[in-house]
Amino acid sequence: MNLVEAAAEAQQLAEAGDERALADLRRRWDDEVEAAARDRDYRIRALAFRAIGQFQYRQKLALLERGLGDESPACRGSALVALESLSRDSPGIVNGVRGVLHNLVSADPNEAVRRLAALSLKNGSPQRETIVLLSGIAADDDQPRDVRETAGKIAALLTKKSRRR
Repeated sequence: MNLVEAAAEAQQLAEAGDERALADLRRRWDDEVEAAARDRDYRIRALAFRAIGQFQYRQKLALLERGLGDESPACRGSALVALESLSRDSPGIVNGVRGVLHNLVSADPNEAVRRLAALSLKNGSPQRETIVLLSGIAADDDQPRDVRETAGKIAALLTKKSRRR
């Protein structure tokens, strides 16, 4: 079994709620995920960052944050996919890297990374500065259409969340 297959199995176990089998699989693959996240090849690093989310490795948030700053857009994107997955039921994860996400959504040269950063922000608490930032991006005609649309949707969702408090 390789890392991709193990990560897919981990995702199935997580979805099935089999925490014991997932924990066993995490223990067996812990060193390989760590090594892959530090590999020189961006494709291997991207797989590792994605696997962190699939394995539900909450203890590897520092490694995931490193992925958010990776030179490769593929790695940043994979780290964002994992972050979004891990933060669905834990807004503190997003809140802990909010500044990094703000930088990615507003200044990353890759449009896909910017959209994924906006999507990740939806899982955090509805803080005013995030809503203002996303609303500003949504209203800026100089921004790519997909980025504007995603930012607008997430700003609206966070605004709605903030009113429920």
